[in-house]
Amino acid sequence: MYQFNYQKAGSADEAISAVSSAEDGRFLAGGMTLIPTLKQRLAQPSDLVDLAGISDLVGIEDGGDSITIKGMTRHVDVANSDVVKSKIPALASLADNIGDPQVRNRGTIGGSLANNDPAADYPAAVLGLNATVITNKREIAAEDYFDGMFTTVLEDGELITAVRFPVPEKAAYTKFPNPASRYALVGVMVAQTGGDTRVAVTGAGQDGVFRATDIESALSSNWSADAAKGVKMSDDGLNTDIHASAEYRAHLISVMASRAVTAAG
Repeated sequence: MYQFNYQKAGSADEAISAVSSAEDGRFLAGGMTLIPTLKQRLAQPSDLVDLAGISDLVGIEDGGDSITIKGMTRHVDVANSDVVKSKIPALASLADNIGDPQVRNRGTIGGSLANNDPAADYPAAVLGLNATVITNKREIAAEDYFDGMFTTVLEDGELITAVRFPVPEKAAYTKFPNPASRYALVGVMVAQTGGDTRVAVTGAGQDGVFRATDIESALSSNWSADAAKGVKMSDDGLNTDIHASAEYRAHLISVMASRAVTAAG
């Protein structure tokens, strides 16, 4: 490792001030990506500001027709929340299948979304459920938040304080996981909310999470597993790597969407 300044913030305001005043400050949430990145010298911030001690950034609130999950809420807490399991069971199931127990007990929803790993699960939930990302500066619609692989519209010193999810009429998330990391080779969230049908795909796109509009159109006309599976996805813009080709990922999108529709009912 190299030398850097470490601070453990006691409040969101203190953390924001510390990062903003540093030469190259970074927020540290669960550290699931940042710590390995530091070890490999792929990032060398001057300051790390630890958010783990900020109790105001932890918790889940029931808003009736929505639920709000605060930014430092861990995956395991989302998975085990009675509110989430009751209102959006698809989201609880998604959180329960992120990585391994170590990741679920350290990783946070805010950290995952700020990092925007192209194979992460939460981006599909945010885009598929049409969530709103809440920061210390503004509220950002899901459609406007993601800006490419490992990239979002967050500005320097902007901190995710919460994510608000509208309660869907039905929803489910299904993924084809890497057997080692449990990252999604392809993960699909399907949802119906107020007559709006959304299908969000993670793990497949070269630019990160995206909406599968062809499958959305098919499901809007006929909400069925066969309708989803019958859509032949193009492999344009999809990833090819040692785990799967773009062509195979295109096939998996329809298959995972079909299984998600079956799970959603």
